[in-house]
Amino acid sequence: MSLTLLNRVFSAGGIVSETLSGETLSGEASSSETPSGERHLGQRVAAFRELRGMSLRALAAEAGVSSSFLSQLENGRTNASVGSMRKVAAALGVSPAQLLDDSAAHTRGVLRAEQRPTIQLDGAEKFVVSLPPLRNLEVYAGSFAPGGSTGEEAYTHGNAQEILVVTGGSIVLQLGDERYAMHAGDSIEYLSSAPHRVSNESGADASVLWINSPPTPDETPHAP
Repeated sequence: MSLTLLNRVFSAGGIVSETLSGETLSGEASSSETPSGERHLGQRVAAFRELRGMSLRALAAEAGVSSSFLSQLENGRTNASVGSMRKVAAALGVSPAQLLDDSAAHTRGVLRAEQRPTIQLDGAEKFVVSLPPLRNLEVYAGSFAPGGSTGEEAYTHGNAQEILVVTGGSIVLQLGDERYAMHAGDSIEYLSSAPHRVSNESGADASVLWINSPPTPDETPHAP
């Protein structure tokens, strides 16, 4: 999708103006002149909002716009400036290009391994799989070198249902006063409010998945 799209002002029905070198070229675009990726912006905003499980008021607050403006935008009764569109896209956790793409309303697309936000641990890395805004699940992937761990101390975060799945190698889960040796394909469920720590005591790399429901994004992970 061309970057020139970001220099335009959009409405649910099409482009209503374009800014170029400080000048504004105004005019109405007929449906035949409007590329499919630029139609029904308001409908895509509503679809992404529902996908995220956000209320109209919550999205408006996160984007820093009024609820009335957002309601009118979703219903095709007002235009969105480039600035407003960027704010709404950021609040939805998508790019402006994704917001303009007709095919993207049901997903934010593939999160490439190299693009995952990373938390550096003690000889290990924790990768964010579920990007905010979160809805029902919070998912992380972990990679542990031999001797690596989530930290010297066990940690807690919120009081969610947490499932740990070993996807490769072998790890040891310290859960309260108990220790569990786990291997590829093994899983265990516990409350995230119970002190827990993962370590790799083997001589080979190991990998895991953490799945939390509901999400605990406002908690500080790995803090004893």
